[in-house]
Amino acid sequence: MFRHPVHGLGAALCALGLAIAVPAASALAQEDAPKLTPAPENAYLYIGWPNDGERVRSPFKVWFGLRGMGVAPKGVAHENTGHHHLLINSDLPPAGEPLPADRNTLHFGAGETETRLDLPPGRYTLQLVMGDHDHVMHDPPIVSRKITVTVR
Repeated sequence: MFRHPVHGLGAALCALGLAIAVPAASALAQEDAPKLTPAPENAYLYIGWPNDGERVRSPFKVWFGLRGMGVAPKGVAHENTGHHHLLINSDLPPAGEPLPADRNTLHFGAGETETRLDLPPGRYTLQLVMGDHDHVMHDPPIVSRKITVTVR
């Protein structure tokens, strides 16, 4: 069987091209990845009301507590600031992705620090999450403890 020398050369060039292209593509992907907003070391987020285990009548007020950083509206990128998001019966999204805009993730992009919820009777989990100017969690994420309330 006759082998043409180009086949061997072509395979070697292809392997060399992959050896160069794969790390370059990886470096580009890292550059394109969103840069996460750093969280202040002493930031503390909590739900001031209702308390964990509380039984409430709908509608009810939810009061947001925050220490160690400021509140700024969406789109405003000031150091050590963010705005509130309230997760209802939901888990935290993956880091680096914008918080979803759905019925289980309420956005308070105007800088609100409280809200009124009108929920049907049942058990609910509530958790606050701070988002940066682009609705992405800080690094590390600033989250409250998850609480459970029962609406009567």
